[in-house]
This record gives sequence, structure tokens and C-alpha cells, in this order.
Amino acid sequence: MAKPATFVLDRSGRPLHWAEQVVIVVSASLFVAVCARVTIPLPFTPVPLTLQNFGVLLVGLTLGSRRGFAALALYLVEGAAGMPVFNPTGPGGIAQLLGATGGFLLAYPFVAGLAGWVVERGKASFARAAAAGVLAEIVLFTLGLSWLAVLTHSFAQALRFGLYWFVFAEVIKVMLAAAVSTGWQRTRKEQA
Repeated sequence: MAKPATFVLDRSGRPLHWAEQVVIVVSASLFVAVCARVTIPLPFTPVPLTLQNFGVLLVGLTLGSRRGFAALALYLVEGAAGMPVFNPTGPGGIAQLLGATGGFLLAYPFVAGLAGWVVERGKASFARAAAAGVLAEIVLFTLGLSWLAVLTHSFAQALRFGLYWFVFAEVIKVMLAAAVSTGWQRTRKEQA
């Protein structure tokens, strides 16, 4: 006699669990895409000021290392496939991954993964989330500036294009992402 489908779903819970995880990862990639739309082009650099990095940090800090990495890997696949998920000032698609912001974009899965990994390794607190954000930003700027240096053939030019104008904004993004993720974790614990 065949078992009813509801019995199989209730007994293992896996199909529903995996469906929830897929929805969370896809939603997180779309959240970063919305953040990418908040962009201010700067006339003196090919790298725009964008809310995208905040979205990446927040995804990593709230979803953890695996789901954060998966969401940002999916984000890159979406962008490479031509979906309008990258900041609107760039060429889009693969061309954007090979352009001035390519190093930053390709770093995103590792940034989210590292931020999530650090937060998962201890008690949830603003200080831990902020430290995770700072470490993740170091990875982001190391990879992003390295790619800019390859493109410009000058590390000094890469620093001018991709670092100096952004430090203050990045500090704010790290603090805001740490505050939001810490608040989110507290709310979830109170509801549990």
C-alpha cells in the first residue's frame, strides 16, 4: 500500500526544509540586488558608492557562512547570466565581472561566508558582528583592489580608485550591518 505524500513530508521534514532554504538563499540574493540599485556614481573613479556591500555583509551576518556564501554565489550567477542585479552604472553581465568592480563582485561569496563563519563561532553580540564585518571588508578590499591594480597596472591608482573615497562609508555599513544582524538575532531568540 502506498504511503500518503503528507506522511512522507511530515516524517522526514526534508523537502519542506530544503524548500525553505532555497527560498531564503534566493531572497537573500535578490536583497543584495536591491541594495545594488542604491548607487552613487563618483566622477573621479570607475567604482561607484553603493549599498551593495552592506547587503552582502548583512546576508553573511544573518544567514551564516553556508547560506551567505550560497546566496552570493547565486547572485554572481544571476548577474553573469544577464539579470539586472549588479549596480546600474556598470555594463552588466560578464563584462561587469571583468571590469573595475569585478574583484569586489567576485569576493562577495567569500565576504558573506567569512562574516557568517565568524559570527557562528561564538555568542551573538554587536562586537562579534562588527569584528566579522571588519574582517570580511578586509577580504573584500584585498580582492577588489588587487583586481583594480591588475586593470590599472598601478597599486597606487587602485587605492585612489577603490579605497580612499570609500573608507568612511564602509565603516558606517559595517556598523549598521552589525547592529541590524544583532537585533535580528535577539528578536529571533525572544520569539523562540
